[in-house]
Amino acid sequence: MPEGITPESLMNNIMETMSDSASKHKSVPFFEEEKRNPMNSQFNRLFGRQKPVHHILGGGKSADVLLWRNKNISASVLTAATVTWVVFEWFNYNFLTILCFVLVMGMLAQLVWKNASGLLNRSPSKIPRLVVPEEVFVNIANLIGDKVNYGLSFLQDVATGGNMKQFLVVVASLWAAAIIGSWCNFLTVLYVGFVAAHTLPILYERYEDEVDGFVYNVLGQLQHNYQKLDAGVLRRIPTGKFGGKKVE
Repeated sequence: MPEGITPESLMNNIMETMSDSASKHKSVPFFEEEKRNPMNSQFNRLFGRQKPVHHILGGGKSADVLLWRNKNISASVLTAATVTWVVFEWFNYNFLTILCFVLVMGMLAQLVWKNASGLLNRSPSKIPRLVVPEEVFVNIANLIGDKVNYGLSFLQDVATGGNMKQFLVVVASLWAAAIIGSWCNFLTVLYVGFVAAHTLPILYERYEDEVDGFVYNVLGQLQHNYQKLDAGVLRRIPTGKFGGKKVE
């Protein structure tokens, strides 16, 4: 996923949108409100969203890439991810093979560069030394550490924050990720998530009216089925208190 947006920030934006919607419609149930205001139902958005999709995704350059504001950059990022996945999955290369292949090609290029001057009767050219600055490794380590600590802190805040809706959403997301992870390897899961992050937002932004209408129709059908289940089964379950004998 492009730099500047993390799963935690995206989850916070979605939960913020849901909480804003819940506070505005606190006194009237969702489906009942939709029936009372049929003229406004066409302006309803998913989760009661009032902010644009660009803002929900965090704004900035990362959201521009996800929403294909610059088609060249978005296509390049998606193509690079696809090529990487094809090389490792379809051609069954592993990281060590690719690394050794790149190192061999680099050594051959330097060998040709070194001997080309002698073949052309020129003075030997000076080959630049390849040195990776230490700051690169330090910055990468700090970035990974910050993201890991932020993720652990986010999960701990969700577990102890008392917001049951957010807790259930996070648990359900982790459970779904565990199920998907049992079907394929980690690289494929990352690639599917990467492709989804670069396709679903732009499709939703383009067809948000149709998507919102479909989701609300599904929710309405689920609510109707639940009412039938509640009237036919749940209300017939006895709820009397169980009496117990005192033991002296």
